[in-house]
Amino acid sequence: MNAQNGRWWREGAFYQVYVPSFQDGDADGFGDLRGVERRLDHIAALGVTAVWLSPIYASPLLDFGYDVSGHTEVGTVFGDLATFDRVVRGAHDRGLRVVLDYVPQHTSSEHPWFRDALSSRDGTHRDWYLWHDPKPDGSPPNNWASAFGGPAWTFHEPTGQYYYHAHLPEQPSLNWRNPAVREAMFEVMRFWLDRGVDGFRVDAVWRLIKDARLRDNPMMDDGGESFEIGGAGAHTTVRQIQKYTADQPELPGLLAQMHTVIDEYDDRMLMGELHLKLERVAALGTRGLDIAMNFSLIDAPWNGLDLAKLIQRYYAALPPGSHPNWVLSNHDRSRLASRIGTERVPGALALLLTLKGTPTLYYGDELGLPDAPVDAGRARDCAELRAPGLGLGRDPQRMPMPWEATPSHAGFTPDDVEPWLPIPAWAGQFSVESQELDSRSLLSRVRELLKLRRELAALRQGGITVLSADPDHLAYLRGDGENSLVVAVNLSDRDQTVAFPGSRSTLWSSHATVGEGDRLPGAVTLAPFEARLLR
Repeated sequence: MNAQNGRWWREGAFYQVYVPSFQDGDADGFGDLRGVERRLDHIAALGVTAVWLSPIYASPLLDFGYDVSGHTEVGTVFGDLATFDRVVRGAHDRGLRVVLDYVPQHTSSEHPWFRDALSSRDGTHRDWYLWHDPKPDGSPPNNWASAFGGPAWTFHEPTGQYYYHAHLPEQPSLNWRNPAVREAMFEVMRFWLDRGVDGFRVDAVWRLIKDARLRDNPMMDDGGESFEIGGAGAHTTVRQIQKYTADQPELPGLLAQMHTVIDEYDDRMLMGELHLKLERVAALGTRGLDIAMNFSLIDAPWNGLDLAKLIQRYYAALPPGSHPNWVLSNHDRSRLASRIGTERVPGALALLLTLKGTPTLYYGDELGLPDAPVDAGRARDCAELRAPGLGLGRDPQRMPMPWEATPSHAGFTPDDVEPWLPIPAWAGQFSVESQELDSRSLLSRVRELLKLRRELAALRQGGITVLSADPDHLAYLRGDGENSLVVAVNLSDRDQTVAFPGSRSTLWSSHATVGEGDRLPGAVTLAPFEARLLR
């Protein structure tokens, strides 16, 4: 293997594009591949290494692309294969890698495989899904619950059996114990790898295999720790320990088999979505996944002591060969600014981009976007539509990206076109246009940090040691010796004095434009919510 293989994902940074909300390129109010192509310069200018695209496959869009009806087709609302190829070429020309969302746990109920499975018990694709007879009283085979609430089994009267769906009834789960399913889905991977995709983010990978004996999941006692953490807000309505529907013993072997497809190509990677306990996430990073996604920061209490404990716990859990990863936001969870407060966002992004490991930056976080409220009548997310009024909907964190400081649609779509999700009047003040030329803007600060990651080996490769922490601050050392850096973050609304080894100078601050100034003899006073990198 080439010595350079793997460096791009080990040392780089990922940028998640939720395609429906990024840029409308054909004036229909919905984001698409032409829009991504138009905005590749913005992504490249950030300084990230790879762009991860949410699903762009043929789909009825009940779950906006995560319900796939054609794995090797581009959905017409997103564009076509020729446009996809242009996006890949355009990204590569700008030095960007392209990571595609791969959805192997389920298909759409409109997929030809499932339509055939519905035709009869003897259908060619019947065993490609999970079917079971009812109990004697006609009820479902067991108590398994859907992630979106309600039973995970739907009865199909013409054939007299239930089929299993971990998510919507319109998202029937595939039977990965069937070798034909595995080979068909591996061919899907090869199709996109042959088109130049550099890797995959594997959706819902922790749910890929279910218990062969269909044993009931135990119920979670109030206050008890769930087997599954994080994930979509809808998961909070499911009071089951996902003992028999997630992370089964066969999963590591299956992931290793999946990676053999990746190994057929040069310098590609697999990144897996895992909503499991932190130690299990760390362990799976050596079992077929190049990056096991770590969502623990999303739910962490935002104080220095808890953050320090989490950081130390995670690194201690990583086995040899496992590569760390950090995520602060995604399309399933409330945005960073709405969770921890706008004033804390610069420090949080400094943390994300300077911790050891590969960071994943969610579109719009570089602008400090908060959640955007969506009235019930405009709701689009299936989680909200299935359980109105419970606050489970994910529309607020999927607000269309504001590109321009215009009061109408902020450059996402033409003024005379209704966007698929509402864009608040305040969006323009967060826009790329508003922040582009302001050296003090959050966008400028994020670009500076990503530039430092590219330039400084201590941030790409160096070790990490927590130096000090209390409820109001966190400080850690990256790298060793003369080239080491100290990262210090003030988490409070008051000045904080932070001690560090040796004398150092400020390399970067979230609050001021700095150069190589006077050396600081062993301590620095941080302004409220300030983050600093000290050389």
